[in-house]
Amino acid sequence: MKSILPYIQIVISVILVALILLQRTGAQVGGAFGGSDNLSSAYHTRRGAEKGLFIATIILAIIFAISALINLL
Repeated sequence: MKSILPYIQIVISVILVALILLQRTGAQVGGAFGGSDNLSSAYHTRRGAEKGLFIATIILAIIFAISALINLL
């Protein structure tokens, strides 16, 4: 298991980066630092594929964190 775990982590990390890049970027750079005039741009309801990508990103991040902890032990 120890010999295959780094390869699993590489695959998970590549998929995780792809999922993060596929998510919608609705806020501008100023909105990331609190300079947005439109308050609804930061808080919106996720629907359909966007919600699926969001949940898949969270699950994959948790799996990656668990695999990193297993690798430490």
